[in-house]
Amino acid sequence: MPLFFQENCTPPIITLNPEESKHLVRVLRKNVGDEVRVTDGLGKLFFCVIDQADPKQARLQVKKEETVPKNPYQIHLAIAPTKSPDRMEWMVEKITEIGFDKIYLIKSENSERSFLKTDRLEKKIIAACKQSLQFHKPEIESDWTFDKLIGSSDFDKFQKFIAYVDENHQNHLLGLAQPNQNYLILIGPEGDFSPEEIQAAIAAGFAPISLGKNRLRTETAGLAAVQMLQVLNR
Repeated sequence: MPLFFQENCTPPIITLNPEESKHLVRVLRKNVGDEVRVTDGLGKLFFCVIDQADPKQARLQVKKEETVPKNPYQIHLAIAPTKSPDRMEWMVEKITEIGFDKIYLIKSENSERSFLKTDRLEKKIIAACKQSLQFHKPEIESDWTFDKLIGSSDFDKFQKFIAYVDENHQNHLLGLAQPNQNYLILIGPEGDFSPEEIQAAIAAGFAPISLGKNRLRTETAGLAAVQMLQVLNR
């Protein structure tokens, strides 16, 4: 049964936005009486029947509603955007499929890109949520500086880690992270964090960690960290 995304659902009738309506009617060729599922991205899952097959404003009648609980842990990723936006879009798509909760796009000393449009990332996230059947849409926050992030009290109850290139790393992420916790992973830009940033993060309570013996690209490191934490909590 196809899954669609629609914010601000108000049963017993859900009206799909134009993009989802077009996909429903023109691409999938669904018609009145066909069954579909809808999520609002906040954990609600609606089982519906098409009431009006309008390609601009399809109307659905809700037959059943379920609440899908969130995981007992949260995975937050703070990462400096890569110079190529395509690589960030690829990473966001894949970590959405794997499962994460929030991404912070940060600016650090060696950042090669200080701004990244989030509208395309939002579309990647929604498409990946539908493909992987996830009902809690991850959030995106931009305009965070490195200093703002490491100094924020929002993460006081998180396990906080910083990954950077250092052949002398003794601690692997899977050796320090504990199951069923909230995690914040800090991933640097293509030029890595500066020594001053690394020391500031450690002083702010971030544990330095390794993601393995190989040197990883920024987007690969973000993907690897999310996957490791999901394996830890399997």
